[in-house]
Amino acid sequence: MIKPARLAYSFIFAALLLGGTALSQTDPGVQSGNRGTGAALSSVLSNSPSGILSFFTDGQSRFQDVESVSNSPTGNNGLGPRFNSTSCSSCHAQPAVGGTGAAMNPQFSFTSNGTAPRDTTPSFITATGPTLEARFPFFFNSNGTVNYNSPNGGVETLFTVSGRSDAGTCSLPQPSFATAQSEGNIIFRIPTPTFGAGLIENLDDSTLLSNTLANNNNYFGISGTLNHNGNDGTVTRFGWKAQNKSLHIFSGEAYNVEMGISNLLFTQDRPLPGEDGGGGTGLTGLPSNCLNLSGTGYPEDTSNPAATPNSAVLDDVSAFANFMRALAPPPTGGVVLNGQQVSSSTISAGASLFSSIGCATCHNPTVGTTQVSNFTSSLSRAPVNAYSDIEIHHMGSGLADNVSQGGAGGDQFRTAPLWGLGQRIFLLHDGRTTNLLTAIENHDGNGSEASGVEYNFDNLTTTQQQQILDFLRSL
Repeated sequence: MIKPARLAYSFIFAALLLGGTALSQTDPGVQSGNRGTGAALSSVLSNSPSGILSFFTDGQSRFQDVESVSNSPTGNNGLGPRFNSTSCSSCHAQPAVGGTGAAMNPQFSFTSNGTAPRDTTPSFITATGPTLEARFPFFFNSNGTVNYNSPNGGVETLFTVSGRSDAGTCSLPQPSFATAQSEGNIIFRIPTPTFGAGLIENLDDSTLLSNTLANNNNYFGISGTLNHNGNDGTVTRFGWKAQNKSLHIFSGEAYNVEMGISNLLFTQDRPLPGEDGGGGTGLTGLPSNCLNLSGTGYPEDTSNPAATPNSAVLDDVSAFANFMRALAPPPTGGVVLNGQQVSSSTISAGASLFSSIGCATCHNPTVGTTQVSNFTSSLSRAPVNAYSDIEIHHMGSGLADNVSQGGAGGDQFRTAPLWGLGQRIFLLHDGRTTNLLTAIENHDGNGSEASGVEYNFDNLTTTQQQQILDFLRSL
């Protein structure tokens, strides 16, 4: 579809319109086969420094452990009182452990397999839909209407441990998801993949700031900025709004919010946003019979000083962070479209067009080179070919979720890294589509910095659009 002309952008891509014409453009879809995604960095695989490979494999194992409230067969106790899932890998599974949501959503079976026996599966959780986290942008008034003067934005955890044999007498209600849906006061997030995350973590602030200045010198109406930590002022970089500073913080927050497990970084059981006095109607917190359900005291996840081997000494959160830090970036690969292999020349042409029309202004093929690493040599002086600038951008009303995190406002999102996109199923921050073409179209909207670039894409020939889609699925 060609949209009304925006002459300010027309000269940029006019020369591109001389290309050939195809009958239609088609997202090649999720590419099958093993590209090698999910492997450790090369220096980790060679066990440099000595012992680091055991830290990777130990973290990878713990990442897949299924948690329970108490008496867990894995020995990792503490699930609940509320949770979104029972394992890191149940959310981070596609196309390998550490990725994003899988084709079959594990959350759909929790109320029927005894994981959350007294709960109801929310209507937005489906068997083949995305793995989701839910938030209410605003608190509700006591009569059930939305209070638009009272921002919320905290995670409204999907499930409770109520009725489980290992949860004692703890009985908690689920949030009012049906009301939130009927009032249009609910937004969703899908899991972000963690491949190559150690490289992103090891970019120094100066590199990112310099890159931002270069990126903002453009003709596409794009002016991104970086999110910052509220305590030390440094650049934050993980999460859909780049709200988390490090993989360690990312891990600790997820353990507490997504699985309800207190840990060395987040040391208390977490009430819902409306129970902690942060703008809701109550100051109740969690009832006493839902505290310390594992019976081990706080925090539930701690270090293990007497354990062997060395890797077992770590707490789970540190082990998770080390595993993600040591994951190699996802390799590129070939693309199959309608049963036929796409030529390398087509993919190369798509890469050129991707830059020419402005996509690479935000989705930088290389965001920079890492600083020297004290973790493992593969993280030192390495290019970060993430296809992201790590900046937050205004994406307009169509993608806005009205949730602020750090310096990111309600319509601002981190430029999603595109490495690994070829094997990603659900797209955009809320998994609303599985189609790349739809995801690109959704970049256009009132107030979106990407509207001009999306307009350029719309005015390419279908052959050229297909080349870009093929290129994206090669990442």
